[in-house]
Amino acid sequence: MAKLYFNYSTMNAGKSTLLLQAAHNYREGGMQTYLITAQLDNRAGRGKIASRIGIGMDADTFAAQDDMFAKISARLALGPIACVFIDEAQFLTKAQVWQLARAVDDLGVPVMAYGLRVDFQGNLFPGSAALLAWADEMREVRTICHCGKKATMVIRRGPDGRALQDGQQVQIGGNETYVSLCRRHWRAEVGQ
Repeated sequence: MAKLYFNYSTMNAGKSTLLLQAAHNYREGGMQTYLITAQLDNRAGRGKIASRIGIGMDADTFAAQDDMFAKISARLALGPIACVFIDEAQFLTKAQVWQLARAVDDLGVPVMAYGLRVDFQGNLFPGSAALLAWADEMREVRTICHCGKKATMVIRRGPDGRALQDGQQVQIGGNETYVSLCRRHWRAEVGQ
């Protein structure tokens, strides 16, 4: 039975690595997969899912106006797929998450979404909020704070190296911009 999965964490937990490993396992078993990533995150190149450890695969992309049900239906028209993998799932809209749920229910294809749970201010991303509400199964991908505790929050550093408190929810960046922390150290960094 197909399900909608949400694998979530903070930055640098290895979400893309896990996605790529799972997709590889399907392909190694002779099954086709469909990889999709956010169009606005092109750090690895347009239409690429890549991990910090150096592995990557080509992927289709999605933008906020795309219909994910139609996208998956179109791909299925080309041949069977065993699983759909979505990277950077926090950038999905609420409507797109519903479209993914419909693809699972009506097309019978499993969807595995990987993304951030919260932004640098501790707020849920719209896509993550919808996935937390509607996913059949959720899995936390764990990473650690510099103190050794589980990291559940992330800060965005400004040019001066200090934690930013304001700004747009979405700003693409990597280790040079974001740091994953436990809640206690996040509070210390943002002055709460």
